[in-house]
Amino acid sequence: MAAYLKKIATGPHLSKDLTHDEAKDGMRLILNKEVPDVQAGVFLVALRMKRETDDENKGMLSALREATRFETVSLPEIAEIADPYDGFKRHLPTSPFLLPLHAACGMPAISHGCEQVGPKWGVTHKQIFRAAGIAVDLTPKEAAERLANPKVGWAYLDQSVFCPALHDLIELRRLIVKRPAIATLEKMCGPIRAQKNHLFIGYVYSGYDKQIPMAARHAGYHSCVTVRGVEGGVLLPMHKAQSASVYANGGEDQSVFLNPSDAGIQTNLQYIVPSADCKEAMKEGEPDGRDLFLKEAIHLGLEALSGVRGAAYDSLVYSASAFLYAIGKFPSLADAAKLASAQLDSGAALERFNQASS
Repeated sequence: MAAYLKKIATGPHLSKDLTHDEAKDGMRLILNKEVPDVQAGVFLVALRMKRETDDENKGMLSALREATRFETVSLPEIAEIADPYDGFKRHLPTSPFLLPLHAACGMPAISHGCEQVGPKWGVTHKQIFRAAGIAVDLTPKEAAERLANPKVGWAYLDQSVFCPALHDLIELRRLIVKRPAIATLEKMCGPIRAQKNHLFIGYVYSGYDKQIPMAARHAGYHSCVTVRGVEGGVLLPMHKAQSASVYANGGEDQSVFLNPSDAGIQTNLQYIVPSADCKEAMKEGEPDGRDLFLKEAIHLGLEALSGVRGAAYDSLVYSASAFLYAIGKFPSLADAAKLASAQLDSGAALERFNQASS
């Protein structure tokens, strides 16, 4: 580790890049707790300040995947909904409810995350699912069984279960404050493996639309749809079109144009925002602020799954159909949106959700 730090932590002009194997070994040393926290922190921060190369990102991802507990599911394909592990604070996330919708559309789906992590420390999939009565402590085998269950077809899997060594770095990540590369790479551990794994993932900062597909290919994903979504998640802004970075079934990288009007979405609303009381409580850090945020997100998500038209319904239809269209499941965004709407209107998606909570 000392040799690696001498290469990457010598200032903006003298720092040198690590090879894939060096980055992998440095990350492995951190995961195995074979180096002091101060060296682990310097390693992650120095790489971020220098800006990680493709080889460095692939090396660290290789180490994370070696520490991951994998489970194989007997399905031709699954979707991974990869929202940011540090959650949401400014917009109500209905993205957890994409999972039963995808399952109802014939695409079994999984998401993974943790209770809370920095730098945002926001509301996460785990918190929403637990508050909604969904199991959040499944083993990889149990999650695979839910995915394969034709009545369910979706599951949540926690990082503390499938990659405990990475989960143990949460306190270190709090101490270093800034977002390290593992905040992106952890979303590509892929703990459940089907014959084909399709990744749906969001980003915030420019450049990640190229970095993420590169890493996803390295991790073995057959398809990857990378969008600039709400707070770095997969929910697409509903008021304007955007281009997604896509490769499908191992094909070439391409830009896919996504227009909400093509999915039947006609609104000036950009995102779904919490109520004024909820925003104020979250801003002030009041104890009941997070509970109110969870209640509002769950209420809107379940309403949408019940076929109630509104912003949450539109958001689920648009994001689900955009993903299915982008990976080539439908010839048009409109066709994909028709199926997604039908699964909400019929109650099929809600039934998938209820089956998981029973």
